[in-house]
Amino acid sequence: MELSKRAKNIKASTTMAITAKAGELKAEGKDVVSFAPGEPDFDTPIHIKNAAIDAINSGFTKYTPAAGTLELRKAICQKLKNDNEIEYEPSQIIVSNGAKHALSNVFYAIVDNGDEVIIPRPFWISYAAMIELAGGTAIGIDTKKENGYMVTREELEAAVTPKTKAVVITSPSNPTGMVASRKQLEDIADFAKEHDLFIVADEIYEKLIYDKNKKHISIASLNEDAKERTIVINGVSKSYAMTGWRIGYSASSSLVAKAIAGIQSQTASNPNSIAQKAAYEALTSSQKCVEDMCAEFEKRRDYVFDREEKMPYVSALKPEGAFYLFMDVSGTYGMKHGEDTINSAADFASILLDKKLVALVPCADFGMGDFIRISYASSMENLEKGMNRIEEFLNELK
Repeated sequence: MELSKRAKNIKASTTMAITAKAGELKAEGKDVVSFAPGEPDFDTPIHIKNAAIDAINSGFTKYTPAAGTLELRKAICQKLKNDNEIEYEPSQIIVSNGAKHALSNVFYAIVDNGDEVIIPRPFWISYAAMIELAGGTAIGIDTKKENGYMVTREELEAAVTPKTKAVVITSPSNPTGMVASRKQLEDIADFAKEHDLFIVADEIYEKLIYDKNKKHISIASLNEDAKERTIVINGVSKSYAMTGWRIGYSASSSLVAKAIAGIQSQTASNPNSIAQKAAYEALTSSQKCVEDMCAEFEKRRDYVFDREEKMPYVSALKPEGAFYLFMDVSGTYGMKHGEDTINSAADFASILLDKKLVALVPCADFGMGDFIRISYASSMENLEKGMNRIEEFLNELK
């Protein structure tokens, strides 16, 4: 007996590997500071938890429609209209078991064997794996620091081929924390129109933007053509500290939505009924909890960036959203910490974890091997402790 090539070709997640190693060290009683997880450290707000408890107590524990409850899909439509100035019908909304599941559904719906999907580097680690599981080929293309690591029209034109089916964009970005401008989005929309491509827009971090001169713009809101070819991906995980609840969604044309609904009905039946009630509460109740979390993330962003700016050998852009610092560590290459030599970001991360008990994510699997990702979704106490250790580590390099 033999496993499928699909299964054998799946690569392990670097993020999960680092998290697992940090967990082992913690289990040994060591004081590990982890900057690896991509989830808020806040608890889910109490009113959202209470909505789930009420759902359980009222017996809302059965199957729901495969695409999600009509109540929740209507609430998502209202959210998209109010926040993003895009109008959809409930039939165009598919609620899934997290935004990752929503993305997976999308690639199965639009990608055939041999199709290419452009993913600008750096990219979230799972895009390439999901595209390949769907039978496609992920085409990573380089972006530049001076453009905030956002892809340009010229870079897209250099990568497009007759096999290109779609382009993926992420704003705010994981791992860079940068936010796409209207001009950047207009260029992508024009490119997709000219080459008749789908746009997969991952907007899961949209509510976590810190600078007053920055605003999240959904590419689907630019014009009718952009809306028709865009599949918007979003969810409640990051904004409402609901990562474990597993509720995400897609918004798309009726044609695409019908295909996604069919795929989901055959693979997952429906998203969790209780979590759907909690998500409805999150979207339709006061948004003060989101504002409070965003304000705290901004303080943490400022602290981590200010500390990084004073450290030798490393550099980063100031994140505009999400909760990640994308740090170039190539300035440490060839240097030693004790007997250990740093020749890559993976070396940097491994030696740092071994010597200073700080876990962070090397970004080779994100498409840019000279960088590490620091998640500042952690308490100020942990951030101070961890940044002290990183600074100490850098100062000890020879």
